[in-house]
Formats: sequence, C-alpha cells, structure tokens
Amino acid sequence: MPTRSGYNVRVQDGKVTDCWDTPAPEGQSGWSAAVEITPDLTPNREILTTHSFDITKNPIEIVWGKRELSVDERKDSLIGQANFAVTMLENQLQMATTVNNTERMAELTAQIEEATPVRDAKVAAVTAATTHEEVDALM
Repeated sequence: MPTRSGYNVRVQDGKVTDCWDTPAPEGQSGWSAAVEITPDLTPNREILTTHSFDITKNPIEIVWGKRELSVDERKDSLIGQANFAVTMLENQLQMATTVNNTERMAELTAQIEEATPVRDAKVAAVTAATTHEEVDALM
C-alpha cells in the first residue's frame, strides 16, 4: 500500500479536528505528523472510498478504503465520455449561433454530423457489454 507523508493532523479531545497538507501553525497545540495510506487499486475496476484516522499510531495514519466498481458504473462512465465529445461540439455551435458566426456554425455542424454516429456506435457497444472483461475491451 502506498504511503505519503507531509500531513499534519490536529487532535483535540481524542478527535481529529484539522488535517492539513502544509506545516501546522505555530503556537497551536494538538498537532502531530501524519501519513496517508492508500490501498493498491486495480485500474478501472476499483476506486477509493472514505478515509479514517488512526490516532493511536505515530505518525497518525490517514487510511483510505476502496471498493469495486460495478460493470454498470464503468459503462455509465464510458457512455458519459462518449457523449462528452458531441456535447462540447453542440455547446460550441450554440455559442457560434449566438454571435451569428456562420462559418464556424457550418464547421461545427459538420463535426457534429461526423461525431454523432461514432458516439452512437460507442454507446451501443458499451450498452451491450455485460462483464468487466467486455468493458475492458471497449476502453
């Protein structure tokens, strides 16, 4: 598990009240050095979740959890990425329309017409995927 130092944690009455990634302020009590501990993640299949503090350790440990991504979550992400390219072009077209830039409008319209079937094919392929392995093949 990777560990990263350089944190300072303030503990008051047995509870963490502050956590900084900069030096602790001088003149305040309760600050201790801390390290961040993150679990190894399987790329594209797991994500970090919440963290907790182990104030019994020296240095204090900021420990992150992890969880597996579901196939549907991964599919939603890929569909979002596919939609993003077309959405950006549509937004640019809307701005060009607002200022009546006909040359740019024609250029963007052509780009949208080219990008839309590519997006639609990607979305169809992602939607058909049912396993992590099938989703991996689409990345």
